[in-house]
Amino acid sequence: MNNLSNTIIVAKESKQMTWQAIADALEMSTVWTTSACLGMNSMPKDKAEALCSLLELGPEVCAALQKYPTKVWQQTVPTDPLIYRFFEIMGVYGDTLKEVIQEKFGDGIMSAIDFNMEVEKEENPNGDRVVVTMNGKFLKYKSW
Repeated sequence: MNNLSNTIIVAKESKQMTWQAIADALEMSTVWTTSACLGMNSMPKDKAEALCSLLELGPEVCAALQKYPTKVWQQTVPTDPLIYRFFEIMGVYGDTLKEVIQEKFGDGIMSAIDFNMEVEKEENPNGDRVVVTMNGKFLKYKSW
């Protein structure tokens, strides 16, 4: 995690706010807002200003939030159990998802740019369920 993210998280915690509450105040999705605060997306100026006003952060944070990020993550197997499970899901089901998506859409990929994701809690008597919905535009490979 970078210094910008740490600054935002400290402010969030000192205000006793949740990511959901912050996202609601910005009128943005929780997943996108959290991702931007963790340095993986840039914020439009109005959203960066609103966040900094909400969390009482300085102009340097506002400016940093608007910069285009370099999206880099660890290339090793993650050890955090929750993150590892997503890594494991892609290891087990990645080829299956690729086959099913390409069978339905053709030769291409799901965009991570024209994309949104939601995380919901589904109460279940056998144990609460995590529902992750990913919705990305299909981008067809072209031949030339």
